[in-house]
Amino acid sequence: MPEITYLKDLVIVLGAAIVVVTALRRAGVPSIAGFILTGALVGPTALALVDDTHHVEVLAEIGIALLLFGIGLELSLDRLRRFWKAVLLGGGIQVTLTVACTALVAKAFGLAPGSAIFLGCVVAISSTAVVLRGLSTRGELEAPHGRLAVGILVFQDLCVVPMILAVPILAGGSGTVQEILLAAGTALIILAAVLAAARYLVPPLLAIVARTRQRDIFVLAVFLVCFGTAWALSLAGISLALGAFLAGLIVAGSEFRHQAMSDLIPAREIFASLFFVSVGMLLDVSDVLAHLTSTVGLLGMILVGKFVIIWGTAMILRMPVRVGVLSAATLCQIGEFSFVLLNNASGFELLDATLSHNLLTAIILSMLLTPVAIAFGPRLALSASRIPWLNRVLDAEPPGVDAREPHSGHVVVAGYGLTGKEVCRAIQDRGMASIAVDVNADNVRAAKAAGNRAVLGDITQPEVLESLGCRHARLVVISINDTRAAELAVRGIRKIAPRLPIIARAWYDMDKDALQAAGATKVVTAENTTSVAIVDASLAALHATKTATHDSAS
Repeated sequence: MPEITYLKDLVIVLGAAIVVVTALRRAGVPSIAGFILTGALVGPTALALVDDTHHVEVLAEIGIALLLFGIGLELSLDRLRRFWKAVLLGGGIQVTLTVACTALVAKAFGLAPGSAIFLGCVVAISSTAVVLRGLSTRGELEAPHGRLAVGILVFQDLCVVPMILAVPILAGGSGTVQEILLAAGTALIILAAVLAAARYLVPPLLAIVARTRQRDIFVLAVFLVCFGTAWALSLAGISLALGAFLAGLIVAGSEFRHQAMSDLIPAREIFASLFFVSVGMLLDVSDVLAHLTSTVGLLGMILVGKFVIIWGTAMILRMPVRVGVLSAATLCQIGEFSFVLLNNASGFELLDATLSHNLLTAIILSMLLTPVAIAFGPRLALSASRIPWLNRVLDAEPPGVDAREPHSGHVVVAGYGLTGKEVCRAIQDRGMASIAVDVNADNVRAAKAAGNRAVLGDITQPEVLESLGCRHARLVVISINDTRAAELAVRGIRKIAPRLPIIARAWYDMDKDALQAAGATKVVTAENTTSVAIVDASLAALHATKTATHDSAS
């Protein structure tokens, strides 16, 4: 019975995943890497516990859609709009440089121009699923390197459609540039129409469903929005995963965002895990060993090349050393949409069989190494940030800003987001001096427009701390969205100002101990603050209810 086979494969995959991921987590290996290794282990080329991978792949398609829908819920269109420069400039520069550099290297190895450009397109795409899952798990989606990574990923995913349309031309077959532009324009029109319809139809739909107070109907409505939007956008040639991501962005802008997230999380985690398992099943362990030298060489060239290009992109955008290194470590792999490109080009013989197979293996291995690279990134960033000439190049102040003017008795505010803005305003209202520092040039301009002194710089760098006058400051407030960077900043401040009061912000209570150990005088966590506010509001509501009841009784 096919139903029994389907269920058997699912039980084997889930059971093996629990064992492998649990064992590897004890060794500090990220769960995503564990799921990929599980797929390689139970797949047809290893233990062959699952012979037909089609069953798992179908569930994996659902998983990738739910995963990116959930990531979209965490961001929202309004938040994504705030870093449009990372999308257009960061993504545009990275994709262009990667395609061009890869094509030049490939042509030097003897590939035809069309094949070389196609290889560049394949290499340019990073893994949206792996990267966003890793950043979300570490709470770094809103960190500076997280915003740059997300912006580049969005641009990459949007490039998949024109890349697919360009395959016939690169292969020397049918199709013209005009036809590609026409198809791309049509896709953009459909994209705009679907997003506009979803933005104005989804909130009223969810409001109607929510008024029924039936959770099961609301869950069905959320799934309808997710898969309905993804399916509609797929008609324009946009990938199912990107369509689901955009659907999540739409729902995130409504008042039902948190309820949708709570209802989605259990199903999302199960199906997303199956996606990573399905990626591992594509890995032929015996074939990897047979072509180990060529595969490892290709993998090394891809990882190192993309790392340098993405770091170079961050340099062009005047990002600090830390942001550039973390972004490069996060995005240096090749992603799942490259499978789509290779599949669409299979009939055009753009790449020979050996190169295509080695490339497929390198893609899977690069995705397997990504969680490790993300975890190792902060150490690499710390080492790179100690290189003096890099800091002089990347952390240079923009024209018109003199960070070396004398400071004394002032307050240093690191991070000019919502929290930093309120702190600067409160200090300004009390007639005290403050200076804001941020790695985002837009935030620096906003701070200066509000009448604050502000500089562009990385608070983790000793040179920036000296230029801000931390030795003679009255207080330092750290409100950046990168907990690891906040910890480095606290340690750096403590070296030059052992007795200076430092107030640091963190998202989670589990980060509090690390910041206090680094030397923070007080750590305020969003998690604890929210719970306190809810308790206070609850007690106030109960008191009001009790008073009203007492008055009515009397």
